[in-house]
Amino acid sequence: MTELLDMPGTVESARERTLGIILVSASAAVFGLTGVLTKSIHADPLTITCWRGFVGSILISLYVLWRRQRSGGRGSLRLGWRGWLLAIEGALASIAFISAFKFTFVANVAIIYATAPFVTALLALLLIREPFRLQTLAAAAVSLCGVAIMVWSGFGTGHLFGDGLALLMTIGSALYMIMVRAFRDTPVVWAGAVSAFLLFVLGWFVADPLAVSARDAVLLATFGSSFALASILWTEGTRLIPAAESELLGSAEVPFAILFAFLFLAEIPPAASMVGGAIVLCAVFAHAGRDWLMARQRAADA
Repeated sequence: MTELLDMPGTVESARERTLGIILVSASAAVFGLTGVLTKSIHADPLTITCWRGFVGSILISLYVLWRRQRSGGRGSLRLGWRGWLLAIEGALASIAFISAFKFTFVANVAIIYATAPFVTALLALLLIREPFRLQTLAAAAVSLCGVAIMVWSGFGTGHLFGDGLALLMTIGSALYMIMVRAFRDTPVVWAGAVSAFLLFVLGWFVADPLAVSARDAVLLATFGSSFALASILWTEGTRLIPAAESELLGSAEVPFAILFAFLFLAEIPPAASMVGGAIVLCAVFAHAGRDWLMARQRAADA
């Protein structure tokens, strides 16, 4: 009888977990379109970030307000200096992210960005004295070898600048994640919306966002919408599944990005990038997979 009483809760929990897996996986797929959309738009990186920020900020703001209404108006939208720091740092990382795709292969950017968890762990150790696990150190060392192979292959090919921007963006994203952990009371999603709007303001004054073709205008609107959609899917999905599982599923963004670049752009990176990328992906998935298995084991033992 007790087992029967427990069944509804178990079924509901399983449904929520399944929904969380679907949402985070869909988020990874949508995020994987970033490189394809950036390279398909003829406008300069600042113009792209301007319109991506404009459309994205509107949609994310609507989502935040909808979420706030559902919770009965609980939760402040006041950013404070911490929220503004998050918004500005996120905007700078986004500029480097978009620009990187213009100067190197989509695969290079996606794979270098895949090392963000390891960069985050290292910076967290240096900045906030967060313990650095031996498992993470080993995975970081392996992934660093893969990145070194990729960057070395960029010498003399004209792709080194793009690889450098991808590295800069990865460091910026790592700093962003550390600040999110440190500023726990800050409305992070709302800061993301403000960050996107800051990109629109910067692009409006520095670039010429109105000088785009009709084709680019459609793609820019699509880009902004996909950015907002991916952010919302990830936010909703991570509420329903453990962090380790979310990290593992989120890593699927890398193969999605490479696959989409091949399908839509016929882009095939050089052999060195493929070898380095394979090394990084093995390190990332092995690390995330081990965390996921350990989390499942702890849940089974509880």
